[in-house]
This record gives sequence, structure tokens and C-alpha cells, in this order.
Amino acid sequence: MDHVTDHFAPAAEPAEHAAPGRLQAAFDDLRGALSEQIIGQSRLVERLLIALLADGHLLVEGAPGLAKTTAIRALASRLDAQFARVQFTPDLLPSDLTGTEIWRPQDGRFEFMPGPVFHPILLADEINRAPAKVQSALLEAMGERQVTVGRATYPLPDLFLVMATQNPIEQEGTFPLPEAQLDRFLMHVRIGYPDVDAETRILELARNQARRALTHTEPALKKLPLEDVFAARAEVLELHVAPMVERYLVELVLASRDASSYDAALARRIEWGASPRGSIALERCARARAWLLGRDFVTPDDVRDVAPDVLRHRVLPSYEATAEGWDGDRLVAELIAKVPLP
Repeated sequence: MDHVTDHFAPAAEPAEHAAPGRLQAAFDDLRGALSEQIIGQSRLVERLLIALLADGHLLVEGAPGLAKTTAIRALASRLDAQFARVQFTPDLLPSDLTGTEIWRPQDGRFEFMPGPVFHPILLADEINRAPAKVQSALLEAMGERQVTVGRATYPLPDLFLVMATQNPIEQEGTFPLPEAQLDRFLMHVRIGYPDVDAETRILELARNQARRALTHTEPALKKLPLEDVFAARAEVLELHVAPMVERYLVELVLASRDASSYDAALARRIEWGASPRGSIALERCARARAWLLGRDFVTPDDVRDVAPDVLRHRVLPSYEATAEGWDGDRLVAELIAKVPLP
């Protein structure tokens, strides 16, 4: 530990109280397994694990063919939990997600048939190809972990994770997600094209997968028990956050609402800033990143690293700023540059 990180570390504890490393080793193995399947997207792999540890939902945006769906399916295949995928289309109905009541004449009553949202892991594929009424069907589920149909309310599983993909909104046939829907996502991750080396490895991986499919020799996958996921989440919540780190995090979020004390021009470019939900998400993600890196304390670098993915969909540019080419990414980058480190 160097003199910089030592500034934010908790006081030393006796050896018998040291945090066990079994869970971190299990997540290291999970990260390695995912990285072998998702080549050239190491940041996406890390964000998938952060969302899992921080108990939040993830929105992944990128052009078609960048392994967004493959990455989420790969994570689901490594967890001991049920998985459902919904392909969002313009003709999708809210009941196709939540489920519906079916009349049983033999019993003289309605019976609720749960929809795919009742699975612990839900892949909402190309979520912005469905209209707002369908997207909004996820609001209650994502925010309150329950679904109301008619007069009855049904709880969702203890592990409930929505991982959604979307195409860039400039593409044909897309519907922008409402701000309330976006705010339910813990992180909004944007991914780009792989480099030359990664693309070459992708070709090799595709060839090997095709050979295994022909010979039916797909290897059995080691699955992470849900008990380990919940135990790891508990460890993440016990990480030490120094008061100055917490203050820095809060000042970063407050600056997104009113940046006039840092830069008056920047303040005029921001129409809406992050809500308290954004502060909570930023702290949870910073904790999860620190835990994945093997630390028992959070540093400002953890906050700065996850801030773009946590805040880009929560900091909205003004009309004038949009006309000048500003977006959430650029605004968050300016906020990080303007708010001083502790």
C-alpha cells in the first residue's frame, strides 16, 4: 500500500479479523471466465460484476455486433439462477413482461401467470426498440422489486437483476428511454469496437466455438452459488469509506445540480443533475470496484472511475448545450475535472 492509498485506509485490525479471500477469489475466477468469452471488452466485464455486487441494474449501449447480449448471457450462464431473455419490439405489450391473469372456467377464478420479469436475471434485449409504455412496465419492478397486476402485488426474487441492451438512439426504429426509466439503471455503459489484437482473438474464439458445436463437446460451466453473491454483497457494504472520500462523492453529485461555484458556463449547460439515487449508486459502485480490486477501503480513484457510467444518464444537458454538441458524457467529464480531489 503506497502513501496515497494509505491516507484513505482504515486503522489496522488484528489478523484474526482480516476479511476472508474466498469470495474475492471466486469473483476473480468469474471475471477470468467471462474475459475468455468476451474478448476486448474488459471494462464491460468489470461493470457486469459491479452491477451484480452493487445489486443494481445495468444498461449497455453500443452498435450491433459488439457482444452486448453475449456478455450478459455469459454472466447468466455462470450464476446458479434462472435466466430469461425478452426481445423488445414495437409490438411488445406490458403484459408480455409482467404476466397476466387468465380466467379458469373450471375453477371460476382468475389465475395469475407470471411473465419473464419474475426470473432472477432478465435480459431486456434492445430495450429502446419498444415504445415507452412497454419500457415503463419495468419501472415498478426495477425500483420496488415487485409487480402489481390488477389488485394484487407480487414480490420478485431476492436476486433480481435487469441487464438491458440498447442500440445508439441515432439508429432507425429506436425510442429514447424516459428519464425516470433511465434513472432506475445503476449504470449506463457505452462500449466501442475492439482493437486489432482483440478482433483476431475473437475470430479464433468463434472458430473454436463452431468446432465444439459440431462435435457437441461444450464444456460444463462452473456456476457461482447465489449464497456467494449475497455474501460478497455483504462484504462490499462493510468496506471503509473515509469521510473525505464520502464528501468528495457528495460534492461531485451536488455539482451536477449546481456547478456555478466551479464553472458558471458549465452550470448553464446542465438542465438536470443527479438525484440522491445517483449518490447512492455512485457509492455502491465505488465500493464494488474497490472490493474487486482486493481492497477493504474506497479511494477517490474508485469514485472517479465509475462516475461516468453512473452519472452519464442522470446529468442532462440544456437545450443550448445540446445544440452545441454537449451530452452527458462531456458534462460528467467536466464535472470530474472541476471538482477538486480531497
